[in-house]
Amino acid sequence: MAGTKKQRILEYMQEFGKISQRTAYILGSMRLSAVIFQLKKEGWNIKTEMVTVKNKDGSYSRIAMYSLVDEEDGHEDA
Repeated sequence: MAGTKKQRILEYMQEFGKISQRTAYILGSMRLSAVIFQLKKEGWNIKTEMVTVKNKDGSYSRIAMYSLVDEEDGHEDA
């Protein structure tokens, strides 16, 4: 994937449906929420879902998962 961070994140969501900070980091973005903010500002309909994940040490954390929402029927793109 080439292009700007914003383009890479948008293309990833279009192809795979959802993105988390961990994946965004691999794509070169340390500030996923800032990129999501810019995409929303440009008119993209993006859903934020807070999910609980298990850490390596056995504890749990809540993280944001972002996904594109299909404008026509109001459902997530899958």
